[in-house]
Amino acid sequence: MRRFLVVALLLLATPLSAHDIPSDVTIHAFIKPDGRILKLLARVPLKAMRDVNFPLRGPGFLDIAKADDFLNDAALLWIAGSVAIDEGDHRLGPPRITAARVSLPSDRSFQSYEDALRHVVGPPLPVDTEIAWDQAVMDVLLEYPIQSEASRFSIQPEFARLGLRVVTVLRFLPSDGVVRAFEFIGDPGVVRLDPRWHQAALRFVGLGFVHILSGADHLLFLLCLVIPLRRIKPLIIIVTAFTAAHSLTLIAAAAGAGPDALWFPPLVETLIAASIVYMALENIVIAASPGDTANSRLGRARWVMAFGFGLVHGFGFSFALRESLQFAGSHLLTSLVSFNLGVELGQLAVLVLMVPALHLLFRFAVPERIGSIMLSALVAHSALHWTGERWNRFRQFGWPAPDLASLASVVRGLMLAVVIAAVAWIVFLALARRSGGRITDEQRERGV
Repeated sequence: MRRFLVVALLLLATPLSAHDIPSDVTIHAFIKPDGRILKLLARVPLKAMRDVNFPLRGPGFLDIAKADDFLNDAALLWIAGSVAIDEGDHRLGPPRITAARVSLPSDRSFQSYEDALRHVVGPPLPVDTEIAWDQAVMDVLLEYPIQSEASRFSIQPEFARLGLRVVTVLRFLPSDGVVRAFEFIGDPGVVRLDPRWHQAALRFVGLGFVHILSGADHLLFLLCLVIPLRRIKPLIIIVTAFTAAHSLTLIAAAAGAGPDALWFPPLVETLIAASIVYMALENIVIAASPGDTANSRLGRARWVMAFGFGLVHGFGFSFALRESLQFAGSHLLTSLVSFNLGVELGQLAVLVLMVPALHLLFRFAVPERIGSIMLSALVAHSALHWTGERWNRFRQFGWPAPDLASLASVVRGLMLAVVIAAVAWIVFLALARRSGGRITDEQRERGV
């Protein structure tokens, strides 16, 4: 605390220069437990540490000979003061600044932990090195006392204040030798560097729940499912078919079975919007058809449509989940299943709200047939605009030129499609037999 006060008084006593907030800042860091010490290596651009007037000489060159105290102060305020590390449930105390030095922006030592450590504790730059202060980087080594290198650690970085857009590339080197890489923008909150399976599961259940509630296209797709069929039990079956389908493609995409080309995400987003248009138009046909024959027939086929479109939506979920899988640790499958569980819970929560809301709307505000047509038309109008916009984005990439890599990707996709189609067909036949058996029993009871 005393050192923080001294540094603060030093900064107040020094005239502050009007350093602009940098637009893009990239931070490279390593964390490694080593015996009873946790080492944090970090590389930060000097220009990101504002309000520290580094000594200059000549036309804006950093005066390296006089920079040591300023480097330690900057490391204390902007690095050590912006990181909280926990060992289990215990917050680690203030770190010791073992080394802080200036490096050239062309230095490549932070490509590995060993090279970075040797560089940080190695000899400093010659004092006559001419380098503009706003082009230099600062390398710092912080050391925290810990109980054991086998403990589970978590970190809460708060580097967002260093720039308008701050990207942190963090690599954790645990005692088991498996390097875990993280990359996040801004302040990600608490990051568990080696989560237990239940910690990863809870995190991804929450991600799935929030994602379904914040995705307008998925909510409109659910609305299209609910409008013609507002009974909870059949809706649960339909939504579960949708979840089962997108679980298959989500897990397949996480395993690398889907294409990784730039044109694939906009294609999937276009197909998602088109699926909403189709379901909305089908609702209009159901509502406009006289009698209950079309309604009943199309209603029974809803789970098949939900399963088919769920395969497409699963790839959309995989794009949203791609950046979050780094927080799964070694529990990739558990995290994927948990994400799907969160999506299912979110969908059921939406159904619980949508079904009574539509009942009240059709009972007190507008007749059911007219209301179904109006709501479906509004959904179709919005989704049609999305389809056009996303199709235009897809056209900018164009189809890839045929080569062995793209051919292999297509073959993998076709194999996946065949497997999924076979599973869907088996499920369809099983349900058809059960349905057929019930009809026969009913006919037999009626003497038909």
